[in-house]
Amino acid sequence: MSAVGKARTLAEVYRHFGEVDAADTSPLQARVAVALSSSAEALRAIETAPARKRNPALVLAALNDLALAGHAPALATACAAADSDAAADAAIDALLHLTAQVVAVAGRRRVRTSETARCAVLYPAVAEAARRAGATSVGLIDVDGGPGLNVHLDRVGITYDDGRTLGDASSPVRLRSSIVGGKSVSELAIPEVVARIGVGIDPVDVTDADDARWLRACLPPDRPERIAALDAELALAAAEPPLLLRGAALDVLPEALARVPAGALPIVTTTWALSAFSLENRLRLVHLLDAAATDRPVAWVSAEGVGVAPAIPTFGDRRASGHSIIGLAEFAHATTRAEALGRCWSRGRLLAWLAESAA
Repeated sequence: MSAVGKARTLAEVYRHFGEVDAADTSPLQARVAVALSSSAEALRAIETAPARKRNPALVLAALNDLALAGHAPALATACAAADSDAAADAAIDALLHLTAQVVAVAGRRRVRTSETARCAVLYPAVAEAARRAGATSVGLIDVDGGPGLNVHLDRVGITYDDGRTLGDASSPVRLRSSIVGGKSVSELAIPEVVARIGVGIDPVDVTDADDARWLRACLPPDRPERIAALDAELALAAAEPPLLLRGAALDVLPEALARVPAGALPIVTTTWALSAFSLENRLRLVHLLDAAATDRPVAWVSAEGVGVAPAIPTFGDRRASGHSIIGLAEFAHATTRAEALGRCWSRGRLLAWLAESAA
C-alpha cells in the first residue's frame, strides 16, 4: 500500500497533532501530544477507548478536566505554570494511573469550542430575520446547544474592523470580526428576546460545575487570555441561563418552538451543527420548521459548510471550499423563502456580508 493510502498509526496521529495542529496555538499541548506519541504505554492506554474517542484534542481535554477537578495535581501544577516538559511527564503519569477515568470522560464528552465568534455572524442575520418578519420580539432556539452564547448574542458586544458595532456596548464579553468584500453588515438591532432555548442530546448547562469545567478543559492551559474570555462568557450566560431541552434535537424542536410566547418570532439557529446530521434529518429539519409556521412565521438562521444546509443557496460555491454560508430561511403559511446572506471563515472571525438589508 502506498504511503498516501496507508492509515496513520495512533502514534503518528498524536505526533502530527503536536508538531502541526497545536504547534502555533499551544506549545504545552504540542509538547504533551508528542510525548504521548513516543510512549508505548500511553498509546496502549489510549487504545482502551473506543476508536472514535482516541483523538488527541479529546484525550488532552479529558486529562485537563481531571487535572482541573483535582485528580491529577502534578498535571494541574505543570499546566498552571505553563511548564511544557513537566506537563508532558505528568500527562503520561496521569494517563497510566487514571486510564479508566480518562476513557470515561472522553466517552461521555466531545470537544467544545467557544461560540463568541459565531455571534458576529448570527447577530446581523437574526436582526435581518426579525426585520423581514416585522417582529417586535423574538425567541432564540439553538440546535445542538453549545455553551449558550448563541442564544445570548444580543448581550454580547461585537466590533467589526470597519468600525461598526452591534449588540451590547457595555457587555463584559467582547468580540471582533473582520469584514471582507467592502460591504458592511447593517446596524439593525435585535428586538426584545423573550425566550432562550437550547436543544440537543448533550446541551451544555453553564450553571453546572462539571459542564463549566469541561469547557475550560477544552482550552489550552497555556492560553490564559482564552480562559479569561471563556469565564466572562460563562458568567454572562449563567446570569440568564437558557431553557435546555434534552433529547434528539429534531424530536424536541417542536416543543422548543411551542415554548416561544405567542406574538414573538421563533428563530432557530444552527452553527456548524448540521454536518453531524444525516441528509434525511437535515431535510426533516426544514419540514419541521415549515410545519410549525402555520399560525405564525418561523425563521432559521444558519452558518454551515457549503451545501450542508438544505434549501440555502450557495452562490455556486463548491463543497469543502474552506468557508461557510450564512443562510436565512423564512417559513410562513406554507411558503418558504431561503437566501444566502454571506460567507464566513474561521467560525465567524472573517465575514463577507452580501445581502441587501436595511441600515
